[in-house]
Amino acid sequence: MIALLVVPVLIVLIVVWAIFIYNGLVTRRNAYKNAYSQIDVQLKRRYDLIPNLVETAKGYLKHERGTLEAVVAARNAAATAARTAAAQPGDPSAMAGLSAAEGALAGTLTRFMALAEAYPDLKANQTMSQLMEELTSTENRIAFARQAFNDAVMSYNNARETFPGALLAGGFPAAQSFEVQVPAEREAVKVAF
Repeated sequence: MIALLVVPVLIVLIVVWAIFIYNGLVTRRNAYKNAYSQIDVQLKRRYDLIPNLVETAKGYLKHERGTLEAVVAARNAAATAARTAAAQPGDPSAMAGLSAAEGALAGTLTRFMALAEAYPDLKANQTMSQLMEELTSTENRIAFARQAFNDAVMSYNNARETFPGALLAGGFPAAQSFEVQVPAEREAVKVAF
């Protein structure tokens, strides 16, 4: 008689335990996707600022067309990679593509900023100064958003790789954190006037 009561209770407990683990994995997966959305918002903000910077600088940097075109091309490539990563946040290939595109953009922005330093009239331009301040602020926001994303990915991966989550994690692929691939990317774009 006791065995007839224990078996159904044990089955119910196992089902509740499995639901709890599954829901925890779903919650963590949604958390890292949301954290990526925060990165995406800041990246879009940066991508919107860059054309304004280029337009402001065009009049002063007439002889530096190649640098301006490189910045625009890198921005476009990074925006495309960001859209791909936004569709599949955590996907290793999408995140690697985004990291590479962001590295190229950081490199061209660094060259652009160094070039802007050589033109005193451009440095004194109020619009350019405001855009540079906005870009600096955006770079800081991106750094914070990347950290939050990486923390959410770590929590998710830990939950799916440790016991008991590993028992139910078959439908939950590992997520890839946002990693810097080029050492120069580890620094924010330097803005000095």
